[in-house]
Amino acid sequence: MGLLDGRSAVITGGGSGIGAATARRMAAEGAAVTVLDIDGAAADTVAREVNGRAYEVDVTDYGALEVAIKDAHEQMGGLTTLFNNAGNSNMAKIHQWDLAEWDRVVRLNLTGVFHGFRAAVPLMLDGGGGSIVSTSSISGTRPAAGEAPYAAAKAAVAALTATAALEYAPAIRVNAIAPGMIHTGLTDILLTGFEWTVPFMEEKTPLARIGVPEDIADVVVFLASDLARFVTGQNLVVDGGMTLHGSGVDGLYDRFQALTPPRKD
Repeated sequence: MGLLDGRSAVITGGGSGIGAATARRMAAEGAAVTVLDIDGAAADTVAREVNGRAYEVDVTDYGALEVAIKDAHEQMGGLTTLFNNAGNSNMAKIHQWDLAEWDRVVRLNLTGVFHGFRAAVPLMLDGGGGSIVSTSSISGTRPAAGEAPYAAAKAAVAALTATAALEYAPAIRVNAIAPGMIHTGLTDILLTGFEWTVPFMEEKTPLARIGVPEDIADVVVFLASDLARFVTGQNLVVDGGMTLHGSGVDGLYDRFQALTPPRKD
């Protein structure tokens, strides 16, 4: 028997990285899985791997997300599990953020999670409850220079998680997971584009390695399963111990700034 036998899950940002690894892990544990991603081809690829369904959808578009989640609910015969995972970021000092880019980062990483709750919660309550997990970040617990909108949005995800846990208990358990440095498409440019970043990150991580998406997927499955039946309202840090030494990406922005000509503002 699998940990998620009989469960039906929707994963946003499921076409790559942590989302894709979680789709595979949930399917291996018996769940029916629906993959949502802004990259429709990537979503299709992962869905085929897990014998699931795929939708091309932008989580910042509430109408499109609601339609996709409702259709997935109908096609799977219910919805017990939601993994709000879609996200992205950039780096700049606060006063240098382009206004549109600031709005994009916050809307994707925070409002997209709210959209997931708003679309999925009524369906889950009608079906008797379930579990919601959202991706926050160590950037929300120990921010670093250069990531203001991302850090603020991820901190807000943790607060949203706690609020939802209070509002929907006992029917729905609601938790967040705060990954450390994980090698995904989002972080690949940091980890492969500069020879010093991997040793820099490994040195400040007690477990002495960069994380992989499966490290996070296993914990998401735990939180979604009955093994975590008495866990709700938590923002669980999974970072190999990195933030025991401070901010996860502290120092990166200053190093990148030293490699580029100063901006004239």
